[in-house]
Amino acid sequence: MEIEKISTENRKEINDFIFKQWFSTDMVVRGKIIDMTTLDGFVVYNNGEILGLITYKIESAECEIMSLDSLKEKNGIGTLLVDKVIVLARKIECTKVKLITTNDNLNAMGFYQKRGFDMVNIYHNAVEDARKLKPSIPLMGEYNIPLKHEIEFEMYL
Repeated sequence: MEIEKISTENRKEINDFIFKQWFSTDMVVRGKIIDMTTLDGFVVYNNGEILGLITYKIESAECEIMSLDSLKEKNGIGTLLVDKVIVLARKIECTKVKLITTNDNLNAMGFYQKRGFDMVNIYHNAVEDARKLKPSIPLMGEYNIPLKHEIEFEMYL
């Protein structure tokens, strides 16, 4: 496995991967449309194939993880990518790393808590509001849980 930064050389491949994983290159978080094709991030390759991707943005002294995808879960790919972002955030003197997930994403909630992130906010019915900007967001999420709320996690550095 090798890890690389998103660059102009791999951007098209990354954008295609994002679209394949998310069915769009737009994400709605806290009422804002995020163009994922402009985000920084890291990608894990194995023999030229993408195994994982993390995207993030830096604002002020905060680093926000925008997406995390691992095609082979429970192999350390997600942890490797999150750790890479945490190291970068510390290097550029961010005060925290944060992220938003949805109420149905039980696997993500467990994953981040095991890695030291704390649940700090719930944005009640935020996904219902997000559907006004992106109507393709489904009503039902993982485990057949109604997709309604955004949950914020953070780790102070």
